[in-house]
Amino acid sequence: MEGGGLGNEGGRVGAAPGRRGLPDGPVVTSTGTRVTPSGAAGPPRAVGIAWALLGLNTLGSAGAKTVVPLPRSLIQMGTMGALVAAFGLALALNLRLRVRPSAFVFLLTLLLVPSVLSSVQLEVGFGALFRCARLALFVATLWLLSRWWDESAAFVRYHVRMYVAVLALVAAGLLVAPGTALPEYYGERLVGALWPLTPPQIGQYAAVVVGLTVLLLLGRGTTRAGAAVVVVPALVLLAMTHTRTATLGLLIGLVLAIGSLFLTSAPARRLFAWAVVCAAVAAVVFGSALRAWFLRGQSQESFSNLTGRAKVWDALLAEPRSLRERLFGTGLGDKSFDGLPIDNSWLAVYHEQGLLGVVLVAGMLLALGGVALLRPPSLPRACAIFLVTYCALSSYTEVGLGDASAYLLHLTLAAALLAAPAPAAPPPAATPPPAPELSRRRVPRRARR
Repeated sequence: MEGGGLGNEGGRVGAAPGRRGLPDGPVVTSTGTRVTPSGAAGPPRAVGIAWALLGLNTLGSAGAKTVVPLPRSLIQMGTMGALVAAFGLALALNLRLRVRPSAFVFLLTLLLVPSVLSSVQLEVGFGALFRCARLALFVATLWLLSRWWDESAAFVRYHVRMYVAVLALVAAGLLVAPGTALPEYYGERLVGALWPLTPPQIGQYAAVVVGLTVLLLLGRGTTRAGAAVVVVPALVLLAMTHTRTATLGLLIGLVLAIGSLFLTSAPARRLFAWAVVCAAVAAVVFGSALRAWFLRGQSQESFSNLTGRAKVWDALLAEPRSLRERLFGTGLGDKSFDGLPIDNSWLAVYHEQGLLGVVLVAGMLLALGGVALLRPPSLPRACAIFLVTYCALSSYTEVGLGDASAYLLHLTLAAALLAAPAPAAPPPAATPPPAPELSRRRVPRRARR
């Protein structure tokens, strides 16, 4: 997205001569030094690479059929290699192991306790221990990257660019093989034809990209043209996935995020007013079409039991469990029960990490939400509110809050935006210039006498 307002730090409003950057983001001086608004050194560009590698690790290895069949073992090697590379790069950038205190990452670290205690049982297999090691490496990388967390929009740009690249790959697959990208076994919903991505995954990435880009536009972090280049194609891809959870999460998340800027931002008030008018017109003119899109051709009974999810949930809750399984779960798995996907983060955490895991995940969301409510209105706070709201709503029909996933990466971005900026280093004391030596003037002999 170079040159579209999201690809560089150009165009800072009110920046001093000889500097370039974006509001709430790092300033690049004429000497090439990246400095945040707080005066601390901005994140190196390699931090963005490490963040993208974490995103690659969360893409997953199971999904739709691709044009060129990719062995699952090969995809798993690529995703795990990306995680190892992200950890190595973060460690190389932070050899002194300087970390930023974070209640979110601390609770996520504690989540390893029930994960390991439930996965060490031999009957669950070595796959659970492997997933625990993956989660531990994921959390360790987040700790290393926390050194550069502040209220700047640098990590927002990393996040948007990363998922714009994924959506570009999806769009390329749609152009190359439209039949594979819109298969009948998924109800002609958009899937990844070049990388095995499911409709809910694509809808999630598109919704997050749209929401963050709109908020960047409100904060003057990008131009209208740059935002349109990103938002319009992402909305088209979101509509083609027919993902109701992502659509509702986008709408409700944006309403709350823009509402947090309502009293302090005139553009937010204008956008809110236009959104209300457009929503009213769309409800009247396109009401039947929107209802048909929302139902996806399902019957009322299928829609009421959430496409069969409720039956899996009832069976999971009715399963007899020992006290150990209730407290610590049955071990990290593939988020399924009796071969069927659970499709609920809270039940998946309860099944795999027990009640202790549920308490810790709830604590993570409450910590982020509480800090967001206590912060003054700002663009980073609005982005964090959008991400927390989206993840909380999606947790009802999606999994991922208890394991290394894109949802944890979204919440990590929210934690990075809500982190208190590091205090600026005091400028070095100026050394006073040496006093000039007083030359001894020769006094005439007559004056001496």
